[in-house]
Amino acid sequence: MQTVIPSSSPAQAAPADAAAGTGAPQITEQRLIQAQEALGALKAEIERRLFGQSALVVQGIIGLLARGNVLIEGQPGLGKTLLVRVMSEALHLDFSRIQFTPDLMPADITGSQSLVHDEQGRASLEFRAGPVFSNIVLADEINRATPKTQSALLEAMQEQSVTVAGGRRPLPAPFMVIATQNPIEMEGTYPLPEAQLDRFLLKLEIAFPSFETLRDIGLHTTGQQELATTRVMDKQTLLSLQALVREIAVAPHVAEHAARLTLATHPDAPDAPESIRKYVRYGASPRAMQALILAGRAHALLCGRAWMSEEDIHQVAHPVLRHRMIPSFDAKLENVTNNDLVDQLLASAAQHVRATG
Repeated sequence: MQTVIPSSSPAQAAPADAAAGTGAPQITEQRLIQAQEALGALKAEIERRLFGQSALVVQGIIGLLARGNVLIEGQPGLGKTLLVRVMSEALHLDFSRIQFTPDLMPADITGSQSLVHDEQGRASLEFRAGPVFSNIVLADEINRATPKTQSALLEAMQEQSVTVAGGRRPLPAPFMVIATQNPIEMEGTYPLPEAQLDRFLLKLEIAFPSFETLRDIGLHTTGQQELATTRVMDKQTLLSLQALVREIAVAPHVAEHAARLTLATHPDAPDAPESIRKYVRYGASPRAMQALILAGRAHALLCGRAWMSEEDIHQVAHPVLRHRMIPSFDAKLENVTNNDLVDQLLASAAQHVRATG
């Protein structure tokens, strides 16, 4: 499914039942309009540099608004690194890139204690921060590093802090890890463990561009003047938008829909579709439920609404769930992908909604 942000739709305040479901104060129409204008400008600026990837840009902004980490999978040259760099430039955030290789060590990510001498020659230990101390961290080709090094990101992704030499050091806010991996080159790679995959709010997949997009890429990126990114938002505005996302109202029946969808990913669940029972070994964790609500709230804000609907959940279901289900051997044998399984989940959920009225 592809998200479309309405360009001129009026902001919509939360209905009474949705506002009552969260107990949060109702968001004013002015705040919604300001948020939609700021996010529309951000989306337009990124799309000006990243041709033909509108759905990817929207999903990346959703991850940013929800304060989540994002895993991007795609062939080389499709714009994974460009998306992250342009996003950080448009937001004027501190950006660091870590190229993951088999010889990369955890201290190369988090930093380490170094022995330094002052002017009098006295020695002391001084902490030198690693590249993880940035607002947006690009973990490029994350599956090329060893599991020991991959795990160095776990604490940062989950707790937004790192522990070095027994001391806990908080990371700057906002903080986001965007990791990339190449799905077609498996030699010399270390697949991400399920525990780390589960810490990514979204997994995005980049499709190969169309003929028209390829033409535009060739025409606009090979001239004498290199395209520059314009700053469209500051850090404080982004932090306020991230806080606004968590004020989006969620009605009880919408939360129940997200919970039912998460539970249906488990093959032993009563409401699991037949395809899930046959092709899934283990379903999604409770983090999937949290991710559906957070990403759904962000999607609702992008659409100019102060309340979340079941359709918002459906729009974010693929990037939230596709990496949280472990397929069975039969799925691999019959070329059934996790995207196919999410399609079946959504079809089953739609039938349930129609049956219950």
